Amino acid sequence: MVFPTPLGRTTRRWLCAVLGVLVPLWADGAQAQQTRRIPRIGYLAAVSASADAPRLSAFRKGLSDLGYVEGQSILIEYRHESGDLQRLPGLAAELLRQDIDVLVAVTSNAAQAAQRTTTTTPIVFMGVTDPIAIGLAKSLAHPGGNSTGITNVAAILSGKRLELLKEVLPQVTRIAVMWDPQAPGSIPQWDASQDPARTLGLTLVSMPTSQASDYATAFAEAVRSRSGAVWVTLNPVANSNQKLIADLALARGLPTICARGDYAENGCMMAYGPGYGTEGKDGARYVDRILKGARPADLPIEQPTKFELLINLKTVKQLGLTIPRAVLNRADKVIH
Repeated sequence: MVFPTPLGRTTRRWLCAVLGVLVPLWADGAQAQQTRRIPRIGYLAAVSASADAPRLSAFRKGLSDLGYVEGQSILIEYRHESGDLQRLPGLAAELLRQDIDVLVAVTSNAAQAAQRTTTTTPIVFMGVTDPIAIGLAKSLAHPGGNSTGITNVAAILSGKRLELLKEVLPQVTRIAVMWDPQAPGSIPQWDASQDPARTLGLTLVSMPTSQASDYATAFAEAVRSRSGAVWVTLNPVANSNQKLIADLALARGLPTICARGDYAENGCMMAYGPGYGTEGKDGARYVDRILKGARPADLPIEQPTKFELLINLKTVKQLGLTIPRAVLNRADKVIH
């Protein structure tokens, strides 16, 4: 029978020394694993919670698809403001005091407020028209600061929306443009409409509105100016009052084209723009990359490549109009 050889004194001392090091390390590692900090996200939207719902739902779904469980492996603090946009910087500061890792900003107004509040906390923006023009980034390929995200190319699509209106209403020569001079994302949409309008032989009537309480007067002015239709630019106040805009336009007998699919869902005659499901998921993807160590300065700003045309046939019929078959066939969704 072979008996185990007793450990020598030197070997025993060596094993004790090793265990003396390993056991505390294991304990520290186990404790660190138990107390590992959960990432915290701040979500600041310059739009009502109801109007933001399609994008926010897609954002949450995007995080879930990436393996995050809200309330367990990621925490999100939400702030929505659609009334007094002057409150946005204060809300951004409030979120930053929550020790957040990333600040998500929805719309140009919110993104500007976030940028003015912090130059260090990473910012992921969505729903921004022109991030370079409003100082969020040096270029699309190389943002260079603490902000990056997805642009909605709303200004670039202004001409396409006018083309669609002209195709549906070939006799129209005057179109009122509902824009908000206090919204940094709305101004470039108004500016970008000028050249396409001249090419199409259209006269644009400025319809500047910054408060929902001014909408009724604005639509009355559009009728007095003999406008045959209204093009509604994306801006926080309009985004939060889609049904009101659609009802006022219908009451005045004015066809409308808008820049978000949910506008058509709420009564706008037509809507053309990027899908908000894609934008929300893309925003989640940016957040994930930043939480894993990427810097906003090095993450190129993305532009949407897929656009949706929605037509509300119920509104079309109430206006006594007919959509040309060629346009109807191109619709991604027809609302009856």
